[in-house]
Amino acid sequence: MAIVATENLTKDYRLGPHTVHALRGVSVAIEPGDFVAVMGPSGSGKSTFMNVLGCLDRPTSGRYWLDGEDVARLSRDQLATVRNGKIGFVFQMFNLLARTTALENVELPLLYGGIAARDRRQRARARLEAVGLAEREHHHPSQLSGGQQQRVAIARALVNDPTMILADEPTGNLDTRTSVEILALLQRLNRQGLTIVLVTHEPDIAAYARRRLVFRDGRLRTDERIEAIDASEALRTLPAEEEEAIV
Repeated sequence: MAIVATENLTKDYRLGPHTVHALRGVSVAIEPGDFVAVMGPSGSGKSTFMNVLGCLDRPTSGRYWLDGEDVARLSRDQLATVRNGKIGFVFQMFNLLARTTALENVELPLLYGGIAARDRRQRARARLEAVGLAEREHHHPSQLSGGQQQRVAIARALVNDPTMILADEPTGNLDTRTSVEILALLQRLNRQGLTIVLVTHEPDIAAYARRRLVFRDGRLRTDERIEAIDASEALRTLPAEEEEAIV
């Protein structure tokens, strides 16, 4: 069964007297364990598609199933419950709280689930260890490099054991080597069975996924399997760089 399935998905926005057709009949299925790059120029519909997949917006018409559940018609509160339990988000700007530690940032999604403090702390520590930052749990974002902050954000996305990770331009604020390091981490998580949907406008970033969806004018124009670049191998060809971090 597909993790994500959409059928004739449409999304319209009103701009004064005009209607913008952001999505026009998009039908797609994403299988468990897939690593998909979503691409397209500005205004192509890729961000709207991401928002619908992430239960941040509802389609105007069509169907959307997430992990077998029809979520296209859920209420706002129901969408929030699905979003917190089934989807992990990773953003370009990291979206970490500046005055809280890495560990506390990772714990945040668990607060909404009523998880006991001790369990929250254990799960957050395990996720930080999984992204290689166990020794940084008491550091604040200002004490971490960009790559480390994104690792904290990925740990936060993992803490609820989501069905799928949605990553929106996750390397947009990182240098080349750090970007590939983050992609290597995402590939490792994907090999462990996690489904990943990555939105990017950069073909060289999309090349690390195993499937590419290309949007244009609100329609899905291309859906193709590709041979992904191995990020771990790519790192061996890049010059070593010192990440800016406060120890």
